[in-house]
Amino acid sequence: MKTPLPPAGAELGHYVSAAPFDPYAADRKVEEMKAVAQASQLQLMWWQFRRHKMALWSGIFLIFIYLTVFVSEFLSPYNLHSRDIDNIYAPPQAVHFVHDGQFVGPFTYGRRMSLDMDTLKRVYTDNTTDVQKLRFFCHGDTYKFWNLFEADVHLVCPAENGEMFLLGTDRLGRDVLSRIIYGARISLTIGIFGVAMSFVLGIVIGGFAGYRGGVFDLIVQRVIEVLQSIPSIPLWMALAAIIPVTWSPIFVYIGITLILGMLDWTGLARAVRSKLLSLREEDYVLAAQLVGAGSGRIIRRHLIPGFMSHLIASATLTIPGMILGETALSFLGLGLRPPITSWGILLTEARSVNIIALYPWLLFPVVPVILVILAFNFLGDGLRDAADPYK
Repeated sequence: MKTPLPPAGAELGHYVSAAPFDPYAADRKVEEMKAVAQASQLQLMWWQFRRHKMALWSGIFLIFIYLTVFVSEFLSPYNLHSRDIDNIYAPPQAVHFVHDGQFVGPFTYGRRMSLDMDTLKRVYTDNTTDVQKLRFFCHGDTYKFWNLFEADVHLVCPAENGEMFLLGTDRLGRDVLSRIIYGARISLTIGIFGVAMSFVLGIVIGGFAGYRGGVFDLIVQRVIEVLQSIPSIPLWMALAAIIPVTWSPIFVYIGITLILGMLDWTGLARAVRSKLLSLREEDYVLAAQLVGAGSGRIIRRHLIPGFMSHLIASATLTIPGMILGETALSFLGLGLRPPITSWGILLTEARSVNIIALYPWLLFPVVPVILVILAFNFLGDGLRDAADPYK
């Protein structure tokens, strides 16, 4: 349908932009295009990654969480093994700032404990006349920093002869918040070390199986099929039971890391193999072979960078899987053992339905597990997209 012509003598519409004229807009556009064309791969990945806001904030959160691992003793209000027998199964305390209409600063109220004779449950009530101001950068429980030297400085402490249990206490009167902070050191690092081992095994074994083929590829695929056909939990239980009970906590930690790493490489190895089967027929691989490059160099310098986005996504999904594996083993009593503290060890306190019903704050260790796993998943989405900046 044709647009009707305006009547004779009618004023024509004004279609010129009213925005101020920018004579350098075209030049800036050209400079931006030059910057993109001359940018390195890492620069392109960073520009693409920071557009994914959820992945960016997840990365910041994970960096912060992993930095706390280095100063767990300083951040914890109490020592890992400190007990308060007067506050067994004490519920979380609230932090207040105003008392009787006046700003006092962060403080907690003292508490009275009574025993309910019907349920034999300890009942704690706030004593609103006992104001206990929190102290910062203070001297508190003595600890051995990384088992190197003794110190007693904490970020926050309760008042002198006061109490501060922000997430409550357990059956021995130990502060749940402090134990969660200490447990992060084990639960977070076991994922990193386990993934490093599984990636080395997966890339090396899967890479040579896909690139070389032949008998080696046939043997590797049969081994992978056998390992993947065994149910994970019984296999973990069997291997964890091999660890002698007489081993020191550090050797148990290393043993669990080796178990998780050796069992998780099969999926990555198969993915690497299938990718290399297609990439090894490319012209640039033939060119590298003609100039005398060895198999290891071709796989490392030419083939692996071609599917780096898949490796990044696999890493960010494997780390939370390792964390969940350690948590599950420790929760079942087959993984790490006290005095080592991890999030899985802490959750063993809440294995009973009666305990959860009466003392629900013992489930707080599951909160950092959920947050860390979600953050790794969001980070993996952003890194996977950023690894292909030209798409």
